[in-house]
Amino acid sequence: MSGEKCFEVLEKIFIPKKKQNIEEIKGYTIKYGNIVENGEIVDEVLVSYFKAPKSYTTENMCEINSHGGNVIVKKILELCLKNGAELAEPGEFTKRAFLKGRIDLLQAESVIDVINAKSEREAKTGIKQLEGFLSKEILQIKKEIMDVMVNIEVAIDYPEYDVDDVTNKQIQEMLDAVEEKLLKLEKSFDNGKIIKEGIKTAIIGKPNAGKSSLLNKILKEERAIVTEFAGTTRDTIEEFVTINGIPLKLVDTAGIRNAKDEVEKIGIEKSREIANAADLVIAIFDSSRELDQEDMEILELAKNKKSILILNKIDLNSKINEDDVRLKEVGGHIIKISALNNIGIDKLYDEITNLFNLNEINLDNEIVITNIRHKNLISKAIQNVKKTKETIENKMPLDIVAIFIKDILEDLGNITGEIVTDDIIDEIFAKFCLGK
Repeated sequence: MSGEKCFEVLEKIFIPKKKQNIEEIKGYTIKYGNIVENGEIVDEVLVSYFKAPKSYTTENMCEINSHGGNVIVKKILELCLKNGAELAEPGEFTKRAFLKGRIDLLQAESVIDVINAKSEREAKTGIKQLEGFLSKEILQIKKEIMDVMVNIEVAIDYPEYDVDDVTNKQIQEMLDAVEEKLLKLEKSFDNGKIIKEGIKTAIIGKPNAGKSSLLNKILKEERAIVTEFAGTTRDTIEEFVTINGIPLKLVDTAGIRNAKDEVEKIGIEKSREIANAADLVIAIFDSSRELDQEDMEILELAKNKKSILILNKIDLNSKINEDDVRLKEVGGHIIKISALNNIGIDKLYDEITNLFNLNEINLDNEIVITNIRHKNLISKAIQNVKKTKETIENKMPLDIVAIFIKDILEDLGNITGEIVTDDIIDEIFAKFCLGK
């Protein structure tokens, strides 16, 4: 519970073994006792006390740690509500921390990123933003702008002093430095998107080429049905797996061929759509058979995309090799494996790592943008930097230049939440779960 009267509600339902007035209880302490209703013990609990302003929300807070089990937890929750508490809205605790100024909006958003992290790298990025690394960078950029804005305001307010030449030089140097930093942040979103959303990977191929066998080997479980009969997979199967700290969203698709079965036709069409939308296409071929027209269609789907061509079943007599011109024309990486015997799977991981430069993503020394809202505002700020430069080149008055510079500051302020609207705040915190 959090709020001015949370201790009043607590006192109605909690009897500590050692009674003390709330004024005597220090923050960051735990008391042992019982939750009671009408004199009867509901559960034996530990209660943590956090006193304003030294708490997550900067308000008085308490946490009741009970025995596990939905029945007990639900009963304690009902007692809290019965005695004056109200259910929190999604993200309300973090929202209060933001509104009270303990964290900025950027840090608040990172809380949900940490909670929803699908990999260690994503969690690490969220923690860095929660600690304020990106906030500090944005504030530093704003400070560089504000240092020059002071001179601009002087030049506007006191035109009798001839400081235009000096001011214009300062503005130009500042804009160049700010643009460079913003472009670096914008570029980091390429890696940030991979860290947060993962690499959407479509596994395509003819029936019985080994798509489902490959999926099972990567997942290290029998997730997809594998039989000697062609066309077993009729619909897509989606699973996440982590490679080098980056999540891969693997989609095993229906085998692509000229099917007569209406259900299989739908599955094949879906396979084509997924391949076209994927970040990475893994096209798998049965190397014990010659390439045919259906294989050529699969190669066409992999063309002009980030793709890896797999020659499967190398444990059998190979009739396709890496030097085949038709494979090389696609431009993808070619590797040979045996999904059945688990040969060459590590080569696939290495190719994915190299293809997306995963080893170059260094979270220790870099600030990485993972949130599309932040990226869009940074892009908008870059455009306003360019517009400001144009006004200087066109020899516009300083007061016009100042308007565009203020637009840059507004874009950056929207990221940290200094001037953000209530609608955007509500939209952000609506994505949170209850109790966060």
